[in-house]
Amino acid sequence: MSTSINTSTGLPDVAALEALANQFFAALPGEHPIAQGFAKQAIHALAPVHAGAPNEVPFYFADGAPTPPALGGLGITPTLHDPTAFVATGTEPTTPHVVEPASISSNGGRIPSSVAGSGASPSAIQHGNNINLENPQTSFPDENLKSDAIPSSIGSGRETSPEQLPYQSNFSFESELQHALEALSGSNHIASVPQLGSPYYFLSGNALHGLGDGFVPQLPFVSPTTASASSLKSTPKLPLDAALIKKDFPILQETVNGKPLIWLDNAATTQKPKLVIDRLSYFYEHENSNIHRAAHELAARATDAYEAAREKVRAFLNAASTNEIVFVRGATEAINLVAKSFGEQFINAGDEIIVSHLEHHANIVPWQQLAQKKGARLRVIPVDDDGQVILEEYVKLLNSRTKLVSFTQVSNALGTVTPAKQIVELAHQIGAKVLVDGAQSVSHMSVDVRYLNADFFVFSGHKVFGPTGIGVVYGKEDLLNQIQPWQGGGNMIKDVTFERTVYHPAPSRFEAGTGNIADAVGLGAAIDYVTGLGMNLIYQYEHQLLHYATQLLKDIPGLRLVGTAPDKASVLSFTLKGHTNDEVGQALNKEGIAVRTGHHCAQPILRRFGLESTVRPSLAFYNTCADIDTLVETLYRLQHKK
Repeated sequence: MSTSINTSTGLPDVAALEALANQFFAALPGEHPIAQGFAKQAIHALAPVHAGAPNEVPFYFADGAPTPPALGGLGITPTLHDPTAFVATGTEPTTPHVVEPASISSNGGRIPSSVAGSGASPSAIQHGNNINLENPQTSFPDENLKSDAIPSSIGSGRETSPEQLPYQSNFSFESELQHALEALSGSNHIASVPQLGSPYYFLSGNALHGLGDGFVPQLPFVSPTTASASSLKSTPKLPLDAALIKKDFPILQETVNGKPLIWLDNAATTQKPKLVIDRLSYFYEHENSNIHRAAHELAARATDAYEAAREKVRAFLNAASTNEIVFVRGATEAINLVAKSFGEQFINAGDEIIVSHLEHHANIVPWQQLAQKKGARLRVIPVDDDGQVILEEYVKLLNSRTKLVSFTQVSNALGTVTPAKQIVELAHQIGAKVLVDGAQSVSHMSVDVRYLNADFFVFSGHKVFGPTGIGVVYGKEDLLNQIQPWQGGGNMIKDVTFERTVYHPAPSRFEAGTGNIADAVGLGAAIDYVTGLGMNLIYQYEHQLLHYATQLLKDIPGLRLVGTAPDKASVLSFTLKGHTNDEVGQALNKEGIAVRTGHHCAQPILRRFGLESTVRPSLAFYNTCADIDTLVETLYRLQHKK
């Protein structure tokens, strides 16, 4: 498969290169994001020729094709995909929606993508700002999108084009294309590529990467009852290359006490990819303004960016409407919002609120306060010795006085995954509303609020690789519009007189004052990142890593794992005989390993196991088997010294 050289330019013939590219992309599986994106654009360009054979449409590199935010060094950006189209349902694969080809401006040049990537700012609709609603980029000339105004991503090794934002890095896949073409070599499918969890390799070093939420690799599974630590340690086969992913997280290049940082404190907060850091920087450099209600350019940009982030959250949770997405400071504020609005309005003396024994303090204290104020009663679903909620006991608690059930989808102290769907359904049978705390679930698994049928769902941005100080309340739209606002001020009102106030419908009625605009935009970038990797692949990877770590830790003399439910997310709470938890944490810190020690703001569940605190390593997709090995080796040395 050779290419001819143009004798006048000395460069490879464009037609020949295009033919090679067409052959490569045609060979990709239909669900692959690159294949889908280029297929859509090719259909638009070549429909007269290929209208009857959509599966045979050749792919081509369109000059000036829009480039979405890249996923750092991963090279898995779903080219030409709308990043809001990834819907992580946890039940069915999703087919990404494909963005239409770029518009052409009147002067023949390509119109740059909107700063936010969303539609018209509400400013335009409410106040007649100078915005073209049919082509919802701001209609003012954008000086900041000139080539000399946009810096390259510093230190990323990736360049930005004159029409791209710094967080919209080019996907350079020349070497991957070459490898794939070599694998093709006379064949129309990639049959000769080695099989390891997934049949497709797109980066050197046998790195496997996400093929979208609809693709779940066939991973090797080793029974926990028969596997030995040595067999797991020698042959883990995982669907993501965490060592490569780490390069997207600048802080993971840090050293602590002269050792490479190993971040195992992910249940407390996750680290941020450069994609998110760059997006925040760009907002403050080029978009910073208050949102809505202004006639100037920066307000339109900031509003577009903020509302685009709301749409990304909607798609991430598979909510029915952006009107169901309220931005708050985090999951704690989110639960307090529901307690102060829904709770104050609908819970009365004699009513009952049910929580589980697994809850974080943030899902206990607001309900205690409400119960004391209203004369209601707080009841608790017990857990068994493995840390699983006992559904039979939960059913006994439900009755006509139950007005709200509020529980965690994943325990922050034990990692237990609760049977959320069943808990919600049982509550609805007796007419109670349900809040699901997703602070610990959204970074580990797909969440579909319509499938769960939760009335409220809350999470924090910093738990899902986004900024601190931003979080989300999802609420069913009809319910949100029935309940009273919990704060008053600007932005949440339609009209104010000294006699009465008329509130906006949701979500504005719950977003009084100036919100955390920049960090909402950063959360949108974080969602782009994880959905680009694929939540199903993240779940598969972390499941195998958790199993690997569990088998090694349980063999350490004197180590007691706390929380042994069969269905767990990536939390490994333990105590070590002969050492205080602080001693263990300090010993690990000397080796550059960051873990959490203490009660984890979940004292009731630890006391259920006779403990006041534990050591809590917690995993993310950028952790590796080597990280686990260092953890285990340090604990063995600590036990040997005592």
